Amino acid sequence: MLFRSYQFLNDGIYELAIVFAVITLMVNVINLNPRLIPLRWITPALALMTLMVIYPIVYTVYVSLTNFGDGHLLTKQQVARQVERERYLPEDAVGYTWEGYTNEAGEYAVIITDASGNSFFLRGNEPLVPVTLENGEAPETYEGYTRVSRLQRTAVVRALSGQALGPDQNLGLTTRSVAPYVQRYVFEPVAQTITDQLTGDVYVGKEDVGYFWNEAAYQAALAENPEARPSAFYLTTTTFGTGAGYRVPVGIQNFERFFNSPAISGPLGTIFIWTFTFAFVSVASTFAMGLLIALLLQAKTPGRRIFRTLLIVPYAIPALIGVGVWRGMLNPTQGVIGQFLSDVLGYPVPVFSDPTLARVSILFINLWLGYPYFMLVCSGALASIPRDMYEAAEVDGANPWQQFVNLTMPMLMVAVGPLLIASFTFNFNNFVVIDTFAEGGPPIPGTPTPAGHTDILISYAFRLAFGTGRGADYGLASAITMIIFVIVAAITLIQFRFTRSWEEVSENV
Repeated sequence: MLFRSYQFLNDGIYELAIVFAVITLMVNVINLNPRLIPLRWITPALALMTLMVIYPIVYTVYVSLTNFGDGHLLTKQQVARQVERERYLPEDAVGYTWEGYTNEAGEYAVIITDASGNSFFLRGNEPLVPVTLENGEAPETYEGYTRVSRLQRTAVVRALSGQALGPDQNLGLTTRSVAPYVQRYVFEPVAQTITDQLTGDVYVGKEDVGYFWNEAAYQAALAENPEARPSAFYLTTTTFGTGAGYRVPVGIQNFERFFNSPAISGPLGTIFIWTFTFAFVSVASTFAMGLLIALLLQAKTPGRRIFRTLLIVPYAIPALIGVGVWRGMLNPTQGVIGQFLSDVLGYPVPVFSDPTLARVSILFINLWLGYPYFMLVCSGALASIPRDMYEAAEVDGANPWQQFVNLTMPMLMVAVGPLLIASFTFNFNNFVVIDTFAEGGPPIPGTPTPAGHTDILISYAFRLAFGTGRGADYGLASAITMIIFVIVAAITLIQFRFTRSWEEVSENV
């Protein structure tokens, strides 16, 4: 564990290094302190909870304060090591042609030949061994190695192209030649700079954006053109394809982007209202339907066990499959329900293009998926209410409706109240139903970001972070996740106070 912490520190992944060090310290303290003997039995659980539960939460907060995303996936140290792997071929370098060889152990070697016809046997980092070729042709076998066919040359390239060959480890193999390649970029850890040995340019870390850039060249260009862009002087390598970016802290920039950027905040009001509507209506409808069926099945209805079993089917089907089936059935041209409605109305029902119909369809599907859960919960809660309380209510002259309002609901809410809160939280982030049915569509017109009328906050955050066509933006996604967490936490606290009032009512029943 400590060795892994050291490796993470060396890679600049400080947060994970701290977590591994904390876990190591915690495990050792628990096992070495006699007073903590009872905790030894749960030490693995504590370690896993720290690594798999606490760390992801803290890491999400950390990522929301960084520029972590495509182009900035690695730390500065990792980027520097990647850049240092790049090689170039000097103008005066002497190249070699090559023929590949392999032995019974699956090892590869090559015979290289320079422009003067001198040939050498090359195996890994061993010294070059002169080879005499007959009539300029490479032998079929040499020192236990067999010459490969042209089709097998690709395997030789895959095996040796990433290695530094020769005694000086300066030879590199490509599909056509073997040549003395030279390391192009050199990272200076103390100065935190990268030097291009081909051009002599020096790149320094630009910590506000997370790029290495040629500040001297930028200042020279700025003197000639005041509108010169700094991004034109970022270090760009073949390895990265674009600027060699790394992760840096950006403070609350991601939160500011979410609230202040017109492109992001434009459809936010519509999505915010629909998110609350979707969660509230889903909880209310599934609870009402589940409670109604539970009340009906509580009576001595013939075949109620069969009905109860059949009504649980939607709960047993994975939501991803269930929503996909409903999507197909509601298709206005090919679906069973969609075609029936189209025949009745005389025109195709625009389920996927009309915002209102799309939202109603999603609420209906979520009702179908969610009512079995509350049916089971309410059935158990109703069965736990003592029957003598209803008998006493009847003696006092209470009618069925009064018994339901003043007796059943208060007692029921004691058991179901917390589950209603959990269901609201679940539906507030119910990404599967929203994305599977219509991928958040139909689109909201006039928005520069991908946003739809059925998008909720979590699906909108997903599309902002990963569906804009500009690559992944984990920093922004984490910031939105933090905002959603605060909203859900606030709502949950309010709902808990409301649930506590139901508990106080039930105590007086």
